[in-house]
Amino acid sequence: MSRAGKKRKLDKSRQDRVYFDSYSDVSIHEEMIADHVRTNAYRTAIFKNSELIRGKVVLDVGAGTGVLSIFCAQAGARKVFAVEACSIAEQAEKIVKQNKVEDRVEVIRGTVEAVDLPEQVDVIVSEWMGYALLHESMLNSVLHARDRWLKPGGLILPSRAELYIAPVSDPVVEDRLCFWYTVQDQYGVDMSCMADFALKCIKNSDITVSTVAGQDVLSHPARFAELDLSSVTVEELRSVGGAFRCTSFGSATVNAFCVYFTVTFPCPDNPLVLSTSPFKPETHWKQAVLYLDDPAEVVQDTPITGSVSMYPSEQSARHVCVHVDYNIGEQKTESKTFSIPDWTSDAQS
Repeated sequence: MSRAGKKRKLDKSRQDRVYFDSYSDVSIHEEMIADHVRTNAYRTAIFKNSELIRGKVVLDVGAGTGVLSIFCAQAGARKVFAVEACSIAEQAEKIVKQNKVEDRVEVIRGTVEAVDLPEQVDVIVSEWMGYALLHESMLNSVLHARDRWLKPGGLILPSRAELYIAPVSDPVVEDRLCFWYTVQDQYGVDMSCMADFALKCIKNSDITVSTVAGQDVLSHPARFAELDLSSVTVEELRSVGGAFRCTSFGSATVNAFCVYFTVTFPCPDNPLVLSTSPFKPETHWKQAVLYLDDPAEVVQDTPITGSVSMYPSEQSARHVCVHVDYNIGEQKTESKTFSIPDWTSDAQS
C-alpha cells in the first residue's frame, strides 16, 4: 500500500487503539526485556530503594509483561497494582502466577486514566520513555497517576529526565549520496541525476532512530531540557525544550544532530542514571538523528548554537515533533522541523 499523500489526523480513540495494539505483539516486549541496560537499571533502582518499597503499595503504570511489578514484589512491596491497557496483560497474569507473587501483584486491564484503585500508593514505577524521550506521550499517563493516586511525598521511579543534543557527522549517509556518482565507472551508466532524489529521500524531515557512534559526535553534548516528575505538568509537556550551545572538537562536516535522553532514579547512596548517550552502552532507544538539509564544515572550536522545541504532532498526539533553530559558525540561522514517520492514518483506513 502506498504511504504517500496527505496524512489524516487520527481522533484520540484511534490514536490510543493504534498505540496499545502495537504492544500486543511479543516482539516489542522481547526487545525491551533483552535490553540489559534498561531492564537491569530498573531492577537495580528498585532493589536499592527496597527500604522505601518494603511493606508499601506500588503502582506500575503501563506494566507490560509485569517484570517491574515482580521486581517490586521481590523488593518487599505489600501490594503492586500492575496497570496495563493492552492484551499483553493476559500474559502478565501468567508470569505473575509463574513467579508465585499473585498474592501481592494484581494485574489490572485498562488505562491508568480509567481504572479505580482501592487505595492510594506510596510508589509509582513506570518505563514510559519513548524514542527521543517523549514519543508515545506515555509520560502524560504517569503524571495523571501521580496526581490521582500517589501519596504526598511518594517515590517516583525514575524521578527526573534530561534531554541532550549534539552535532554529528554521518559518513555512511555521505557515502550513500556519493554512490550515484560512482555507478558510471562501475557499469558504464551515468546515474548521477539520482543524487538529488537520494538527497530528498535520505535527508528528509523524518526523525531517524539509529545508533550513533561516539567517534561521529563532534562536540560535548548540550542539555536543553530537564523534567522533574514530581512537579512537571501535562500542560508543560505540550512544548519541551530550550537553548543549546556546543563547540566543535575539530575539523569535520556536520550533517545532522542527534538527540538522546537520560533518566535518573533516586537511590539512598548515589542516584542511578539510565543513559541513551552515544558514549554509553547501546539501548533499544538508540538515538534520534535529525539530518540537516545542507551539511556545514566546522573547525576546532566552531560554535554551534540554537534552540530545540519538542511537541505533539498535529496528526497524532502520541507522535513527537522536534523543531530546531540553529547557527553553525558564522552561518545564518537555519530552521527545520522533524517528526517520526507515522503511517497509521493509511494503515487504519
